[in-house]
Amino acid sequence: MIPKYVTVIFPLALPKLYTYAVPPEMAADIVVGIRVEVSLKNKLYSALVAEVYEDIELAYKPKAIISIIDNLPMVTAIQLQFWKWMAEYYCCTIGEVMNMAMPSGLKLESETKVVFNGNFQDIDQALSDDEYLIAEAVSIQNELTILQIQEILDKKTVFPILRNLLDKRIISIKEELIEKFKPKTASFITLNEPYVSEPSKLNDAFDLVARSEKQTKALLAFVQISRNKNFTQAVSDICHLANVDTAAIQAMVKKDIFTISKQIVSRIKNTGAHQPENDTNHQLSLQQEDGLKEIEHHFGQNKPVLLHGITGSGKTKVYTELIKKVLAEEKQVLYLLPEIALTNHMVDRLTEVFGSDILVYHSRMNNQERVELWNAVLLGAKIVIAARSGLFMPYIHLGLIIVDEEHDPSFKQSDPNPRYNARDAAIFMSHLTNSKIILGSATPSMESFANTINDKYGLVTMSERHGDSVLPLVRVVDLRNEYKDKRFKGLFSAELVAAIEDALEKKEQVLLFQNRRGYAPTLHCHICGWKAECTNCDVHLTVHKTFNEVRCHYCGTRAKLPKQCPACGNHELHETGFGTEKIEDDIREIFPTATVARLDLDTAKTKLAFETIIHDFEEGKIDILVGTQMITKGLDFGNIALVGVLNADALLRYPDLRANERAFQLLTQVSGRAGRRTKQGKVIIQTFDPAHPVIVETMHHMYDRFFERESSERKMFLYPPYFRMIQIEFLHKNASTCAHAAAVFADAAKKLLGSRLIGPATPGIARIRGQYIQQVTIKMEKDPKAVKKIKTIILTERNKLREIKACSSVRVNIDVDPY
Repeated sequence: MIPKYVTVIFPLALPKLYTYAVPPEMAADIVVGIRVEVSLKNKLYSALVAEVYEDIELAYKPKAIISIIDNLPMVTAIQLQFWKWMAEYYCCTIGEVMNMAMPSGLKLESETKVVFNGNFQDIDQALSDDEYLIAEAVSIQNELTILQIQEILDKKTVFPILRNLLDKRIISIKEELIEKFKPKTASFITLNEPYVSEPSKLNDAFDLVARSEKQTKALLAFVQISRNKNFTQAVSDICHLANVDTAAIQAMVKKDIFTISKQIVSRIKNTGAHQPENDTNHQLSLQQEDGLKEIEHHFGQNKPVLLHGITGSGKTKVYTELIKKVLAEEKQVLYLLPEIALTNHMVDRLTEVFGSDILVYHSRMNNQERVELWNAVLLGAKIVIAARSGLFMPYIHLGLIIVDEEHDPSFKQSDPNPRYNARDAAIFMSHLTNSKIILGSATPSMESFANTINDKYGLVTMSERHGDSVLPLVRVVDLRNEYKDKRFKGLFSAELVAAIEDALEKKEQVLLFQNRRGYAPTLHCHICGWKAECTNCDVHLTVHKTFNEVRCHYCGTRAKLPKQCPACGNHELHETGFGTEKIEDDIREIFPTATVARLDLDTAKTKLAFETIIHDFEEGKIDILVGTQMITKGLDFGNIALVGVLNADALLRYPDLRANERAFQLLTQVSGRAGRRTKQGKVIIQTFDPAHPVIVETMHHMYDRFFERESSERKMFLYPPYFRMIQIEFLHKNASTCAHAAAVFADAAKKLLGSRLIGPATPGIARIRGQYIQQVTIKMEKDPKAVKKIKTIILTERNKLREIKACSSVRVNIDVDPY
């Protein structure tokens, strides 16, 4: 087939794919998955070829492709299938999926450039000062970007000036596709002849540098590194080993000892310089061996597997054995983790077994690194450890997907489109690639466990801790009695204080958990009732004493901590509630000699800051670590004797269908950090409601009872996993416009959906980032045909809403499976 037409995907929220003509001279090089340069609305883009046609019926004459960017496909055919499924399932466009999936360095668009016409001296028209300044600048530089013009004029709005210059034909506009990815280069030196072919001549080189100590050290370093007969070495390596600067190298280049050149180097960091260790020292336990046999049995039946292993049961060792088997088959492994912060911890553990065959991929990497990692996976990289975005990499021989901590809400993307759940999407990806998939957790999600009961997934249970470690002893402290007996010391019960004291005396470590950062969530005046509230969101500002600020955790608004009430002038403002910052302050007062640190979003904003805190805790430099849910996820430390949960009630009282599930998972996970070696750990949970079912189930490690009780409630109220849900969110800066649009949509959709539709309703937080919110919830049976029909109705009614003038500016977000 000779390709004459192609449909392409743009990284934009376009309702359909666009068709372009293929010039005859490009036909031989056109294949699905390559990028081509095309024009759209007077701009140039790199679009991805999705389909190729020899003939196609169109109601318009298509534009021609301008150029072909790639020699080989950047996206596989399976990836394109995956994108199409995701767009359809999550009610978004395939362009939005592409935009989220591909690194920015591979999504090119043109930059507008201003070009001068003719000679500056020939201008005889009257120009304003700004027009004259730009005309002169463009005539000197030949062309300028819009950003450069804004900087010259020191103005944001420059288009009226450019329009006048265009009308006077002094300038013209052109679009130029900008290549974002630039290979990294480094300086290398090569030993010149005759020193290579006649090693004895090296003495002459040393004579030439004898008067310079730095040059002598650099030459010695080169000789040491090049013992393997590699006579080209990186300048940075030589300078580091010899402890000299580049001036010494340049001097030897002038003496014709070396030739210096630029070479392309990889940005991908080597995760392990050492070779993999012999893993025979870590023998599998009987439980792990049985677990592996069961997993292989379920894999043989082409079922996804849920590995339900309690905290500390040795799930990572089971994953390691599965990875070995897949690598022996020369296939790729994707290891998904819920948090970027956990990737390094897991890399360290896997590097001990697999050496440097590991790549790490996540959204906080710079664009250049992400492009190189993308290309490395296309070339067959063996093991990829990633957060949820790693699911979109171009795997060519994917053999195994591991979704660790599969219950974690971080696997769900809430904004922007596609609002996908990486765990669920990974299941479909395994089906497309015919690869095995295993989901692991000590506290499986309701959906995954329900799928094992329905025989959709295989279930493997590991109910004992690995080695000699045992589950921690869980104690529940009734704060009602503590208050009644006046034993309560600020935030800490007498039992918790005594337990911390005992742990510190034995040189053991303590974790204190509170899932709220900051010092206090509310600042108010008790005289007039004023409260510190966000101007953009309907929430209170949180006190952060370390920064002397009040902050909004939704939009990022900041203000200085007021010294008096802005309404009545009262100087005594009161803080209500407590966060990790206040806990850190108070615990230091009670235990002044202990080393206390805090791990939350404020102290661990960067990867380095997080790693430093974790490393110091692992090395025993920190006695007490206070943290949010960051400390609950998969971290393995041997010296934690005590875990304290300061306010379990805050987890249980959250207005969400998953409050009980999330509370059980968080409490169990944080408890699991205690006593992970030979000595039994202790967990103390502070609560005003010790008889709450979730507290009791956590205390006695009763997941099965929790699942049964929660399931009966979910069935009663038609909630997942027994029914499906779609949530539609309406956002606008005007409250009445938002409410009107939601009501119009709900009225129209209810005629077709009936009692399945609930709302519109105002959510608990009615305004975020200046946008008022209304919600419509749709509950439906799990029949795939019915779900597909309902999605079609939702999209149709949304499109009709956009055609109504009064509602056209309202943003509509569709969230499939919003949990």
